[in-house]
Amino acid sequence: MKIGILSRNRHLYSTRRLIEAAEARGHKVQVIDVLRCYMKIQPHQPEIWYRGRKLEGFDAVIPRIGASVTFYGTAVVRQFEMQGVYTLNESVAITRARDKLRALQLLARKGVGLPRTGFAHAPDDTEGVMQLVGGAPMVIKLIEGTQGQGVVLAETANAASSVIEAFRGLDAYFLVQEFVGEARGSDIRCFVVGGEVVAAMQRTACEGEFRSNLHRGGSATPMEITPAERRTALRAARIMGLNVAGVDLLRSKSGPMVMEVNSSPGLEGIEAASGIDIAGAIIGFVEANARPGRTKTKGRG
Repeated sequence: MKIGILSRNRHLYSTRRLIEAAEARGHKVQVIDVLRCYMKIQPHQPEIWYRGRKLEGFDAVIPRIGASVTFYGTAVVRQFEMQGVYTLNESVAITRARDKLRALQLLARKGVGLPRTGFAHAPDDTEGVMQLVGGAPMVIKLIEGTQGQGVVLAETANAASSVIEAFRGLDAYFLVQEFVGEARGSDIRCFVVGGEVVAAMQRTACEGEFRSNLHRGGSATPMEITPAERRTALRAARIMGLNVAGVDLLRSKSGPMVMEVNSSPGLEGIEAASGIDIAGAIIGFVEANARPGRTKTKGRG
């Protein structure tokens, strides 16, 4: 097979592991920087050009789209879909998961466990939206933040009001969520591939930090998840429409709660913690499912 990996940096751990796993199985791999792609949009003959050459002949594409390039990156993925190329995660699913508010609304509609969440626009509604989530302490997060960026724990109502005022001053959209204290600075990353949780790890925040992201100095250990946590992770990925996803859960008194569904989950931390060849599982799924024209949306949406 000829596989394209949409990544801005071929030296990133996740990209390198996917290249290794694909080449070990005899596939030809090309790493493509989405921001260097340019597209010809015309009826029945969509084209993608890259560094002066037309991209063609791909059997499958694996998107590794960073949050900062979601708009352009998903446009490139959509162009591949219009060509009938199989995309591991489709453009609509990536866009859906990247919009935190939209993702939470979709999950809530299906009854998936979530922290109580508030969203408001007018400054006059600050007090009201804070009360919707039970008051302080509360978590305030930018809708477009990633890897723990733009996430603040406000321990008092005054602190929360100050953070909200600052975010509004930046003309930024944000969510207000209840703080799940029983999680004690830990969450669970479930790595889903093709309707199966292939690995799970517990991430624990470092001293003095409540964000458990590994990029923030958090630590990771392998763990056994409960049947309820497994079901929740699989449902969340399915609702987003993602074949590969990192589903972040909190353990609460009322059961597992979904914090986020990541459409381009990193491989380094979870492969190191679990010892599982996740890159190989991803390539195996591509082998089993990549067919011309198999993309569900075919560029729609």
